Amino acid sequence: MSGINILGGRVILPGKSDGEIAHLHVSGERIAYVGKADPLGERVDADGLIVAPGIIDLGVFATDKPAFRFGGITRAALMPDQSPAHDDPATIRFAGRKGKPDFWVHPLAAATKEMDGQHIAEIALMKEAGALGVATGRRWIADSGVMLRLLRYCEMLDLPLFVHSEDGGITGHAVATTGLNATLLGLPSAPPVAEALSIQRDLSLAAESGAHVHFRQVTTAAGLDLIRRAKDKGLRISCGITPAHLFLSDTALSGFRTFARLSPPLRCEDDRLACIAAVADGTIDVIASGHDPRGPEDKRLPFADAAPGMAGAETLLALTLNLVRDGHVSLGRLFELLSTNPARILKVNAGSVETGREADLIFIDPDAPWQVDSNRMTALAGNTPFDKLPVQGRVRKIMKGGKII
Repeated sequence: MSGINILGGRVILPGKSDGEIAHLHVSGERIAYVGKADPLGERVDADGLIVAPGIIDLGVFATDKPAFRFGGITRAALMPDQSPAHDDPATIRFAGRKGKPDFWVHPLAAATKEMDGQHIAEIALMKEAGALGVATGRRWIADSGVMLRLLRYCEMLDLPLFVHSEDGGITGHAVATTGLNATLLGLPSAPPVAEALSIQRDLSLAAESGAHVHFRQVTTAAGLDLIRRAKDKGLRISCGITPAHLFLSDTALSGFRTFARLSPPLRCEDDRLACIAAVADGTIDVIASGHDPRGPEDKRLPFADAAPGMAGAETLLALTLNLVRDGHVSLGRLFELLSTNPARILKVNAGSVETGREADLIFIDPDAPWQVDSNRMTALAGNTPFDKLPVQGRVRKIMKGGKII
């Protein structure tokens, strides 16, 4: 039969909390066998490494192949907040071609024309052009009538809607969460209830429409409680978070560090701990990088004037491995968050190590030490709030569609 045999690795298999030592056989672009090798095939020694499904980064703001490769990301859902906005079939089609054949971009269609929050875009045509979902971008759609029509449109087309969860009427021009740290720094701030209010409105409309809503970042205890109760009722919803809101609180704003200027802003310690608990209990479905590289022209400004965003692709895996070391999740559960659930939401044939799946695999040395350094990152810009943090976990090799990169 020939093909490629991956031998001796600790393979992350569905239903196995910590993976198991197993052989894999890859034929063409797909996984042909799990637990079996072909004596005629090429041999790849994975001894001492974790063999996991390639990470599917659900909601990035730039196509940044060097950073994605470093971080073990084999596919990424690209947000429509581009220049020009991805609000027509031509921009969707062009975005979907970026990176191929060794990296796949899955563009998300803009929910409204020019991201204006008012006029629904031609979503059906963008789906035909390759869009696998729809997104409101960095903004919350304030008009509930527009939002309900949009949700019904998405439900009819069987597309998930990715929403930003901050009530703009409350947040205004805030750059921090209301609390002691924002007060001490004199920063314009908004209370965390802005998130809960926006989530509650969108949950009501999701129940009315039957659409699948993905809350891209839920970062407060109140918001997570709403998500938890809605899931118990059987609503078609999912939610995500980034490592920043899992491992940093608003104390990271000290010294007016603009690399910690994010949207939504960093929260208090109690909310951060609630996010960790929500990862552990299954409320949170996805951990994504939120990759948004910003250069000096956007970040070397007064804090209130700096653009939000962080370069997260290179640090996503190493940071989230801490959740395993600290006992919050198993290794298998971690790759559900990073790979399997994003694949399910996008409806792509990847994200797990199973016969017939696309052979998108990463080979990880989980104990390899390195230090995050914003000046040495491969990303388009090194705006990481984790600058100079020592971490463990490196991707040693990537297979995309059955080919070693």
